[in-house]
Amino acid sequence: MSHDHPHDHDHHHDGPPAPGSVDWKHNGVRVIKGDQLDANTAQTPGMNRAAAINKARVGAQKIWAGTVHIHANAKTGAHHHGALESVIYVVKGKARMRWGEHLEFVAEAEAGDFIFVPPYVPHQEINASSDETLECVLVRSDNEAVVVNLDIEPAEKPEAVYWVDPIHKHPG
Repeated sequence: MSHDHPHDHDHHHDGPPAPGSVDWKHNGVRVIKGDQLDANTAQTPGMNRAAAINKARVGAQKIWAGTVHIHANAKTGAHHHGALESVIYVVKGKARMRWGEHLEFVAEAEAGDFIFVPPYVPHQEINASSDETLECVLVRSDNEAVVVNLDIEPAEKPEAVYWVDPIHKHPG
């Protein structure tokens, strides 16, 4: 097999299923109601988290999605998420992101904004409001939890309340 042709691959991709071989009624589109998210996971003071889309709930293989509610003034320590890509959509409140080798870069996002965090970027998430809960939707590129805590002196010290969700483990 020549490697000059764009359609020749060394790895196998599953094609579409044969017609009639899948029960689409029970294996098709799923709607997860907002009041039926899975909060059956360890909770942390200062925030509430809930999974909507993951392998256990709907059989997702390549993505995870859920909600994160972060109480006022919550901050994380410096960390990255390995090879994962993350997208955060701000539903309500104001988020401040710090990133870089020394967390020297900063940007803020508010309701309606999207935040993209590429693989391996050292970063810190902060609820930029002292009195309003930050409500976000989080989507990540794998159903696997990856967090690598980094020994960086944060530009903004983490406080007693941490931003913790399935990929932001409590530093304790």
